[in-house]
Amino acid sequence: MQGGEEQQSDDMTPFAECWHLKGKMAYILRLTLSAGIGGLLFGYDTGAISGASLYIREDFRDVNQKTRLRETIVSMAVVGAIIGAGFGGWMNDRFGRKKSILLADIVFFLGPMVMAFALSPHGIIIGRILVGLGIGMASVTSPLYIAEASPARIRGALVSMNGLLITGGQFVSDLVNMAFSNYAGTWRWVHGIAGIPAVIQFFLVLSLPESPRWLYRQNKVEEARSILEKIYPPNEVEDEMKALQESIEAEKLDESMAGGSLFARVKVALGSPVIWRGLRAGITVQVVQQLVGINAIMYYGPTIVQFTGFASNTTIMALSLLTSGLNAVGSIICMAFVDKLGRRRLMIMSMFGITTCLVALCLVFAQASLHTPGISQLESSRMGWNSTCPAYASEPYQLRWNCRSCLKAQCGFCGNGPHCSGACLASTEESETTCRKKGWLWFEDGCPSRYGILTIVILGLYIISYSPGIGTVPWVVNSEIYPLRHRGTCGGIAAVANWCTNLIVSETFLTSTGTLGSYATFLAFAGFSTVGLMGIYFLVPETRGLRFEDIERLLQDI
Repeated sequence: MQGGEEQQSDDMTPFAECWHLKGKMAYILRLTLSAGIGGLLFGYDTGAISGASLYIREDFRDVNQKTRLRETIVSMAVVGAIIGAGFGGWMNDRFGRKKSILLADIVFFLGPMVMAFALSPHGIIIGRILVGLGIGMASVTSPLYIAEASPARIRGALVSMNGLLITGGQFVSDLVNMAFSNYAGTWRWVHGIAGIPAVIQFFLVLSLPESPRWLYRQNKVEEARSILEKIYPPNEVEDEMKALQESIEAEKLDESMAGGSLFARVKVALGSPVIWRGLRAGITVQVVQQLVGINAIMYYGPTIVQFTGFASNTTIMALSLLTSGLNAVGSIICMAFVDKLGRRRLMIMSMFGITTCLVALCLVFAQASLHTPGISQLESSRMGWNSTCPAYASEPYQLRWNCRSCLKAQCGFCGNGPHCSGACLASTEESETTCRKKGWLWFEDGCPSRYGILTIVILGLYIISYSPGIGTVPWVVNSEIYPLRHRGTCGGIAAVANWCTNLIVSETFLTSTGTLGSYATFLAFAGFSTVGLMGIYFLVPETRGLRFEDIERLLQDI
């Protein structure tokens, strides 16, 4: 399934094509960047929780002690995103792309305000649900609007710019986490600041036009033409108008066959080979994007860094900043190559790199679990037997205990490095304070490890493999592979599939690592990645350089 590869020579780049549209680029970029702020908010709000959770755990002891509560705080944004994506897909088709973005901005503002002033973990959960609604709507609407306002030759690069803003938002969230790390209420500042870009985008979008393709669909032909004249050279406008006319006449014929019932129309749509093949490809790439485990790393990045043996919050945030920075770099690579190498090829290359890195992570975590510091009876007693972990104190075979045994008993390990034995203490604020006063490090989520730096290097390679391909391209594919009348609805269905898979990963990751171990969890991700690679190879066609109407014809022929 490699249709469309002949449409564009391999030595062309989207940036060379920009010269052909040089008189139009300022207007096109204005539309792209204004709509793309939704991507920035998407990235910021998904990334902010990973660092902020370290400080939420300090303020609310229940969150620190209850794995399920921590998973719920993270995953409630995903629940909101599932609802937002489904609702956003319908709203895009019913009321237009512009109104959908404006509504998402309102929700994007309310969510951070609720979190910033939350008095309990339940308040944070409510705020996370509201933010998720905005994320879900933006994940459907922003790439869709950009794709429909982009010439086919550079559509991939411009939709990838939305991906760059998503990863850029994640990077900015880590910067803000570090900037406020020494202030009281760090997590309140981090979440509250997210309301500012929402207000900015709201007023920018008020001045934007509606999508020309949606306007044409609503019989606002002259309005659609006036916008296309600002996007395309004069000699191409009539071709675009003719292609729109042919596409919409075919869609209206489908409508007349379906009748007036919504259920009947949906049944006919799903029974159409063209729509089904597009939806099958769109859902495949969205689900695979999550099954490789990326949001386990993005949501729980600091916790994973703790698994590798780092305990300082400042160090953890710096390393998290490194991974989010590499994610942004990968998005730039995607912009440069998505219209040169093609969507399908870029995703396949990405999946090979991801699978290799996940297998390597599995091996490193397995080795780290075999070389963990032991427990010193002497050091434990020096801390005071009242501070000693109850399970360790009652254990008849204390010499068998090590750091992993201590953490499995839900206690804390106080140690001075990967080669030294330490104390196993009750997981309390007093024990942590006593440990830090001694100048040692306190571990609750991972043990000191000689493999820590190697793990960070592999995580970096994983991110740089993920971001240019399966991290960004699925949003490009889903913005262009469906017929116009079903583009919002089908994009919403695929986005819901993405967020449902995201929910499963985010809601089970900490439980899986606690039950199965880090190495088994990442081995499972490697297995999912292998299956996903095969799914992309067999089910996803190449759409590079094709007009929307040409993509429909491609799907008819495969």
